[in-house]
Amino acid sequence: MKKIAFLLIAMGLSYNTLRAQKTTQTENIFLITVDGLRWQELFQGADSLFVDDTGMMENPGSLLETFWDPNPLKRRQMLMPFTWSTLAKQGQLHGNRAFRNQVDMRNNMLFSYPGYNEILTGVPDDERINSNSKTNNPNTTLLEHLQGLPEYTGKVFAFGSWDVFPYIVNEDRSGIPVNAGFDRAKGPNLSESERIINRLQQEIRGPWEGVRLDPFTHHYALEAVKRQAPKVVFIAYGEPDDWAHDNRYDEYLHSIKQFDAYLKELWDYIQSTPAYRDKTTMIVTTDHGRGIDKSTWTGHGSGIPRSREAWIAAIGPDSQALGEVKEAGQLYPAMIARTIFQLLGLPYPDEQADTAIAEILP
Repeated sequence: MKKIAFLLIAMGLSYNTLRAQKTTQTENIFLITVDGLRWQELFQGADSLFVDDTGMMENPGSLLETFWDPNPLKRRQMLMPFTWSTLAKQGQLHGNRAFRNQVDMRNNMLFSYPGYNEILTGVPDDERINSNSKTNNPNTTLLEHLQGLPEYTGKVFAFGSWDVFPYIVNEDRSGIPVNAGFDRAKGPNLSESERIINRLQQEIRGPWEGVRLDPFTHHYALEAVKRQAPKVVFIAYGEPDDWAHDNRYDEYLHSIKQFDAYLKELWDYIQSTPAYRDKTTMIVTTDHGRGIDKSTWTGHGSGIPRSREAWIAAIGPDSQALGEVKEAGQLYPAMIARTIFQLLGLPYPDEQADTAIAEILP
C-alpha cells in the first residue's frame, strides 16, 4: 500500500483520481495456474510417442478412444474442448513454438516455487527463491499489493493444491486467506457444499503427501467465489505435474481434460453472474515446462532441456480475440503481474517487474 501510495504521489495522482481515469473494463481478476502442463499438449493434444506406451499407463490402449486422432488440431480439441472452443474464439493463446511464438520462464531454477514467485511478483529471484522449501516469500506478490488497497482489502483470495502456497503468498504477512494443501474451508457461515467438501477431503486421500487432488481445490475456490464474491482470485491446480513425475501419462491427460472442464465451469459462472459478467479477465498459465522424451518428460529443472518453455492464455473484456497467436513473438509469465495491474487501472508498485503484455490490454 505504501509503495503504491508513494508511486501515485510521484505521479501527482490520488488513488481516487486514478480510479476515475480508469479506461479498462476489467474490475475483477481470476489468475489461474496449472502445474507443469506442457505447451505440447495444449497446442497439439496427446503426444504420439506417449499415448499408447505400455510403461506409462495402467491399461494399454485405454487412451486412444478418448484422446487420439492423427490430426493434432482434433487431438487438442479432444483434450481441452473449452480451451479450443470458447477461449480460442473469444480470447487468446500464446506459446505455440511451431509458429516461433514463444513464452519462457525468466528464472533459472525451472521448478515450482521459483516459477510461482516469478508469476506473482513479476521478477525472478534465483538468489533467494531457489528451492521448494516451506519458507515465507520475502518478495511481495501482486496479490499482497492489491490486498493493501482499500478497494481490494478482504477481497483477494488464493487456493492451491500444493501445501507450499501459503508460504509463496506469504499468508502470515499479507493477510490473504490461502486454502491450500489439505486445508479445509473455515468460518461460521460455511455453505452445505463447503461442509461436504471438508468431510470428503478428510476421507479421500490422494497419492501425494503435500498435494491434494484438484477437485478439492476447485470446489473450495468455486464455493468461496459464489458465497463471498472476491474481486481477485488466484487458483493453482497441481495434478498434471504430479502425475507426470509418477510417469503416468494416462492420469496426466485425464487431469488436463478435467482442468479444462474446471476452466469452463469458472468462466460459465463468471459470465452468468452480474458481479463478474463482462468485467472480469481470466489469465491462465503454467509455472514451468518439462522434458519432451520418455527419459526426461517426468522431470523439469535447469538440467532438463525445454523446462523453460511455458504458455499464457487470457480472456476478458479488454483482451483482443486473437485466438491461437501464430506470429513470432516472445512473452514471459513474469509479465502477468504488471498486466493485471494495468487491467485494473493501477501502476505496478515494483519498478523492477517485467513489462505488461500489450495483447491482453485494450
